[in-house]
Amino acid sequence: MEKIDHILMALDAAKCGTTSKKAPGDGETEKRQGGSCQHRLIPSVDRKLRVRGDMETPGRIVATPDALDFTVENVEKALHQLYYDPNIENKNLAQKWLMQAQVSPQAWQFCWVLLSPDKVPEIQYFGASALHTKISRYWSDIPTDQYESLKSQLFSQIACFSSGSKMVLTRLCVALASLALNTMPDAWPGAVAEMVRVFQEEGGGVDGRARCLALLELLTVLPEEFQTSRLPQYRKGQVRGALGREWGSVCPLLQQLLRRTDSPGAVKARVLRCLSSWVLLDVPLNESEGLVHDCFSALSDPELFDTAVEAIVNAISQPDSQRYVNTLLKLVPQVLALHDQLREAVQNGDMETCHGICRIAVTLGENHSRTLLEQVDHWQSFLALVNMIMFCTGIPGHYPVNETTSSLTLTFWYTLQDEIMSFESDKQAVYLQVYRPVYFQLVDVLLHKAQFPSDQEYASWSSEEKEQFRIYRVDISDTLMYVYEMLGAELLSNLYDKLGRLLTNTEQPTSWQHTEALLYGFQSIAETIDVNYSDVIPGLIGLIPRININNVQLADTVMFTIGALAEWLADHPVMLSSVLPLVLQALGNPDLSVSSVSTLKKICRECKYDLPPYATNIVAVSQEVLIKQIHKTSQCMWLMQALGFLLSALPVEDILRNLHSLITPYIQQLEKLADETPNPSNKLAIIHILGLLSNLFTTLDISKQDDESADGSAPPVKATPPPPGPNPVVVVLQQVFALIQKVLSKWLNDSQVVEAVCAIFEKSVKTLLHDFAPMVSQLSEMLGQMYSTIPQASALDLTRQMVHIFASETDHFPPIKALFELVTSVTLSIFQQGPRDHPDIVDSFMQLQAQALKRKPDLFLSESLDVKAVFHCGILSLKFPEAPTVKSTCQYFTELLPHCSDVPPLARVVQEDGKLLVQAVLEGIGGGASRSLMDQFAEVLFSLNKHCFSLLTVWLKEALQPPGFPSSRITTEQKDNFSQQILRERVNKRRVKDIVKEFTLLCRVQISGCHSNKVLSKSIKTLRNDCNDNPSSCRTRHGSHSSTELPSDQWTNFNSQQASERASYLLH
Repeated sequence: MEKIDHILMALDAAKCGTTSKKAPGDGETEKRQGGSCQHRLIPSVDRKLRVRGDMETPGRIVATPDALDFTVENVEKALHQLYYDPNIENKNLAQKWLMQAQVSPQAWQFCWVLLSPDKVPEIQYFGASALHTKISRYWSDIPTDQYESLKSQLFSQIACFSSGSKMVLTRLCVALASLALNTMPDAWPGAVAEMVRVFQEEGGGVDGRARCLALLELLTVLPEEFQTSRLPQYRKGQVRGALGREWGSVCPLLQQLLRRTDSPGAVKARVLRCLSSWVLLDVPLNESEGLVHDCFSALSDPELFDTAVEAIVNAISQPDSQRYVNTLLKLVPQVLALHDQLREAVQNGDMETCHGICRIAVTLGENHSRTLLEQVDHWQSFLALVNMIMFCTGIPGHYPVNETTSSLTLTFWYTLQDEIMSFESDKQAVYLQVYRPVYFQLVDVLLHKAQFPSDQEYASWSSEEKEQFRIYRVDISDTLMYVYEMLGAELLSNLYDKLGRLLTNTEQPTSWQHTEALLYGFQSIAETIDVNYSDVIPGLIGLIPRININNVQLADTVMFTIGALAEWLADHPVMLSSVLPLVLQALGNPDLSVSSVSTLKKICRECKYDLPPYATNIVAVSQEVLIKQIHKTSQCMWLMQALGFLLSALPVEDILRNLHSLITPYIQQLEKLADETPNPSNKLAIIHILGLLSNLFTTLDISKQDDESADGSAPPVKATPPPPGPNPVVVVLQQVFALIQKVLSKWLNDSQVVEAVCAIFEKSVKTLLHDFAPMVSQLSEMLGQMYSTIPQASALDLTRQMVHIFASETDHFPPIKALFELVTSVTLSIFQQGPRDHPDIVDSFMQLQAQALKRKPDLFLSESLDVKAVFHCGILSLKFPEAPTVKSTCQYFTELLPHCSDVPPLARVVQEDGKLLVQAVLEGIGGGASRSLMDQFAEVLFSLNKHCFSLLTVWLKEALQPPGFPSSRITTEQKDNFSQQILRERVNKRRVKDIVKEFTLLCRVQISGCHSNKVLSKSIKTLRNDCNDNPSSCRTRHGSHSSTELPSDQWTNFNSQQASERASYLLH
């Protein structure tokens, strides 16, 4: 308590006039800082940079051996280049060099010099940052006998900067905090108590208020630094415990500073920040109860409001706080007492105050719903808290223009519902009696908040505000869907009754916004909840035609609501006649493009077997809007998919007739485009037409099919046989095949056109499966010609699909085999020329090889196929930087290795060159590949171990024998251990993955050495001895400027905000 009183007395003295009225960072402060630091012992530097102009670069840092001379002069040059050089390349070069300097052994020498009072804040900041980097990341380099000296120097620097640059002070505090964390609790027991003691001592010409603020800054950053520290896990537990014990030194100090009526606002604000930081260490809520109570008192001060809110929220949101039931019960009345302040803020339009109070109420309710629900004797106070949060949910105004508070509350309602529904049935019934009415009220509030503003007001909103409102409505929709789980069918009945009264009340006019909101509620629930058994949906379908649709937003919601009921319509097809005309009418309105097309697509997909009576009308309307080009490209594609679903349910003759009328205009247009000279405009038209055909064939399936096998090894099969005769899609494709070849002849060098062509056939193959058989031969021939002329990844992808479906069929094996050998041969020539410019082709090629091994390994028995060359291409592909390519290559090897026993050519190549594969895999694990790929490399090793065990034993030993391979950071013992672990695991693939992940971490970890011990020791000893031996010369050196020093008047335009921005650019 004496220490606290001492600080408070110093604070009183500061208030009596000893503090300069100048703001920190101005010229007067720099002079005061220089004077107060004369007792410090900073080594001098012989050469200093003379600045010749703000935008003049005195010397560029270039990537030469001389540039690695991390001297004070070079650091200052680099900083000037970073801040003032207009050339962005020079800035980037300087930043890279400075980051190297910051972690170099020489940083121990120059960081102290850069903190000299004659330096500008940006240079001082870099010095402080370098100091923090060395302490936090290279702690093992510091000799234990230097801990005290380093700590003492940091205290001295913080004292000097307590009246100086705020950003430099903060960085120094972070450096000392990092030192404390690395020395607690053994080397520096009672660290916080010592910090308080050091800052209570007068001296150095630093006033009490500045010392108090500096101490609070240090205490604030200490827990923050712990949260982001790189301490080992076992050390984190020790340090967390030590910090928890230090709370006893911090709490009384904060309490007295906050409760003193004469404490300056800046001090109180810093106290609140400090508390906010410490409670994140899971300080027991009952031990901070008094301070939290003081925070509630501080909410009445506008200057302290935001920091007080943050402190309260952090305190009551800690996971451990739910143990302190009595303290939580005391907090509820304090939160409820804020209701009047909340109402007043709403009336005055003070949204910041509304936001803060809402955060407090929601945090208490959201984090402690179950605890407070279980306190049956206090149910009324918790219900009052729930109603307060309801008030926040329904706060007046439109989000996000008039208010931004209501969105904070939505998660609370999820949490409260989960807690209520998790109780046993008896308790749950009691709670539901109380809270079901609350949730019905919540639905009314949410639907009111979801209402659009007036047309005039909505037109004045920016596009960003409209997008935020759209997202807000989606959040409300999700909440309504969740609430349905509690309220059930009664919720739909409630909504239906309100909509019915609204639409049938002819006496009182209704706004379209109210109608739209109620429909939006229906849509939200019907989109995700099965409403097939609801007895109100028929009535809703009957009400929809009665809606006076005179607004785009209302029409959109009507469309989406119909789309959400598509599954219900499939079970009640008699109701289609009520809604389908509305959808077809909306199809011609470009403002309703997304909603109308998506709704038609849903209806055609779910109700296609009930749509034949309407097919002619649907096709006619769709064809009309497509010809008029009313919709954007993506909606046109959706519309073609809808027509594909629709036509699938018609007789083959009707399908062909409708297809003829639907696609003939596009075929004619494509014929015209094929005769034109290629140019950008007709390229887009060609891609558009090909896309329409592709999307139509994606969904046009005249027979049902089962899904693929679980492992993807077998193609899907038709569940029901197709009708007799040729498939309509095949008929159309055969008719346009020559035209497509003509288009390709002119556009073969354009990857987008080739991709669009391949997409037509790939989607047709996926949809038709074996019905596509009549086209296998001619498509294989065309693919071979395409790929031989100009290789494209899309052609390989289509080939893979063909191999997947038809490689196992005897009739189609010859053309598939010829195509496979041809594309393999062409791709091998690409590898000979250099594959790095074609990662997409390499990726698709490896996927094709893996698919061939999975579906038809006999393809690799061919003498025309160079199996060894493909194997070597795979090894080369493992070293690609693109992760998808490496994954595909690993899949190729995991498919190849099991066939060593039944495919002789594969067995020979593995036996001869398997060691190269092992070396490539180890190289990737050792750091050559991304860590995200380790599972794939582990699967290759597992497959090798399972199918080539004896060979792998030899290969691993030979591959790991060279020193420094696969990483210079691992020892021979670690390599031997890894090899033994891998060879032991021939069954447990998961264990192999874990072994590989552990080994790759060992290969990548940077082990900090102790090469900088001597540099650090020398720097600190010089700093201490130089000043002890000759303090007067030290003051002389740092009290005046020589002709070669960096004069502060060159930086008069510099301010703290600029420094902060530039420092952030440097560090991040």
